[in-house]
Amino acid sequence: MRETHNESFLASVLGHDSPPAHLARIVIEEKLRTAILDGRLPAGTAMRQQELARLFGVSRMPVREALRQLEAQSLLRVETHKGAVVAPLIGDDAADAYALRILLESEALRLSIPLLDETDLRAAEQCIELLETETDFNEMGRLNRLFHMALYAKTPNKRLLDLVENGLNEEERFLRFNLSSMGLGKLSQDDHRELLQLARDRDIEAIVKSLAHHLNRGVEAISKYLEERKSAELASKTKGTRARKNSLARPAASEKSV
Repeated sequence: MRETHNESFLASVLGHDSPPAHLARIVIEEKLRTAILDGRLPAGTAMRQQELARLFGVSRMPVREALRQLEAQSLLRVETHKGAVVAPLIGDDAADAYALRILLESEALRLSIPLLDETDLRAAEQCIELLETETDFNEMGRLNRLFHMALYAKTPNKRLLDLVENGLNEEERFLRFNLSSMGLGKLSQDDHRELLQLARDRDIEAIVKSLAHHLNRGVEAISKYLEERKSAELASKTKGTRARKNSLARPAASEKSV
């Protein structure tokens, strides 16, 4: 069967390596997740089961399961007549998503903080230290996620922890491409240090309040991003409409001068 343009593009990004059958779903999911997070698979890229199955040399079943996992992590979404595609960096419901994150992560903190040991706290501290000198935005997004997960590590409710990690994965992808324009570097680091100190103090109510303040900075930055994106889209549409009107007006003017 002739290779499609989309299949050729996927092959250039993902390669042609065939995973062992018993690891197929895990390997495919991780390869796709990494390529989405680092931007090699941009928003809107079609993720067709048949193409991916041929690419990895597997049946559709592990591909279907991998896509389902990535959709649950908000990295893919299903569109009418197109199937699964790479999701946008951020949706118009981002503020609502952050409000939900505050609820979920606050509860995760309440459950985790009393159970954290020095290993967990040291892992969080190392993330802060590495963020101080890191300049690669991909790595900064990853370290931000790992810092928060270190504080939630001892949450006994694993389903809650999965939901929290999904929210952090979604944020990490956005941060990788927009951190430079958000201006949150020093503010976020100050917040991280405060969260770590409150975790050491086992001050649950104070750390929950500090977390809400920290995440609300993200709400403000993303709201600004969405407003700027809407303004840019509106300006582009207006410019396009004017250009079309001008192109239609020119022939009419020429006819009058004949």
